[in-house]
Formats: sequence, structure tokens, C-alpha cells
Amino acid sequence: MLTRLGGRHSAACFSSLVPVTVGLLLARGSAAESPGYCKTHSCSTRSLRTSSKMASGGRTFTVEPKGQHTASLIFLHGLGDTGEGWSMSLGSMSTEHLRIVCPTAPTQSVTINMGMKMPSWFDIYGLGAQAKQDDEGVKKASEKLHEMIKDEEKRGVPRDRIIIGGFSQGGAVALHAGLTSASPLGGIVAFSTWLPMHQTIGSVATDAGRNIPVLQCHGARDPMVPIVVGQMTGSFLSSFVKKHELKVYPNMEHSSCPEELQYLESWLKNSVSHL
Repeated sequence: MLTRLGGRHSAACFSSLVPVTVGLLLARGSAAESPGYCKTHSCSTRSLRTSSKMASGGRTFTVEPKGQHTASLIFLHGLGDTGEGWSMSLGSMSTEHLRIVCPTAPTQSVTINMGMKMPSWFDIYGLGAQAKQDDEGVKKASEKLHEMIKDEEKRGVPRDRIIIGGFSQGGAVALHAGLTSASPLGGIVAFSTWLPMHQTIGSVATDAGRNIPVLQCHGARDPMVPIVVGQMTGSFLSSFVKKHELKVYPNMEHSSCPEELQYLESWLKNSVSHL
């Protein structure tokens, strides 16, 4: 089901919800934003391997294509998770020429969770509309993602055949990195997430970023990042991104589902040819 939120919403209205729901990711006692569906899949038809450690980060899990490597998907996990589960789920897609890269975030203290250390792309300081936002952390994570894009370019993959994406906190980083990209990418995938630094993103988004196709997916029963945040994110994005689509899954919570991954596969093949 394709759903769009009718009308436009101002940044002020948007900001009243986002910090609260981000806080709920931890306030509900969940140690990680790991979708249960991902843990039940394997990529038996493709080669899964674990790379060496990233600088100041965890391990990167890659799924190599069965055929010639002509395109890449870099996908960032959610708070407290690793790249392993997502590499198995995404590796189940029928894509002959797509290399899938699932890095693990650096382990760092998360302020709102009493300083507990866990894999996290950036810090979360507190609840409420006036809570401090970790803008520098989002920027640094975006820079790391751009470095990973360059790594795929070194393998001979053109930027317009490199897709970036993520789940929840990872999706927020992917959105920021893609919208501020200096040159075109193949697409941005945003699962169960929100738009960080939304007050300024409209002014710093590049022409290239505005032209990158965005697939946003969200569960209607998400208790951590409620669907209203996903809808408002979608409405905000569609006000300046030329190709944006929001898919809502009625029975999905803060997780993934087979239908979502099936649609992702179809969307990837339409966005980047010969996968």
C-alpha cells in the first residue's frame, strides 16, 4: 500500500515529534533496533564473508554477487545492532550483480541510555522538542558512509550504481549522507526511520541529493518510531526530493517483513538496471 501524508508540514511541527520518538527507542527498554525477521534469513545462494575491522568501528559483513560486480548496496543497521543480520536478510534477494555491504557502527556511549556503550552511529542526548541533537555525530557518520561509497568506486562501480540505506538510526544517517551528496547516487533506502537535522537539511541538500530516488518504508504498528513520524518525514522529503516514495506496511512494527524486502528488490531493479 502506497501512502502519502496529505499537505505539507512545517519544520516546527516536525521537530515536536522526532526527538520524543527517538528517545522511545531506548525508553521502551529495547537494547537494539534489530528486526527479528532479519535473524531468520540466510543467504545460502551467495557468499557471505566478514571483513577486517573498520577504523573505530565494528566488523563489516559483505555479501558478494554471484555474477559480475556492477552495483553496490551499503546498508546501516539500527541502534545497538550489528551488520550481520541485515547482510543475511538482504543477501536473500535475487540480485546477480549486487554487492551488499553491511558495516557495524562504532561502540560508543549513548547518553539517553545512562551512558551505556553499544554500537551507535551517533549519540542521542534526551527527549523532547528542545533536546540537544548530535549534529556533529550525524555528520561524522555521514562522512564514514561517503568513505564507504568511495571504497565501492575503487572497485569499479560508478556512483550512480551505488545505493545507500539503513534501518532506524542507520536510515537517518543514510538520508543525511544522500541528501548532502556532491554527486548522484543510485538511490537511498530509508527503513523505519526519521530525517535528522530537518531544520537545516532543506538548505544544505545538494542538487545531486535532491535528484536521488528515495524509497522510504515504515510499519503502521511501529511503537518506537511511530508511523506519524514516518509520514511527516515522507511529506517533508517529498517537498524537495524529486523522486520519493513511502510504503506503509499495516502489520509491521519496528522491524522488517518479507513484503518489504520483496518490494525493495523490485525497487532496486527499477532504479539500477541489470542487477
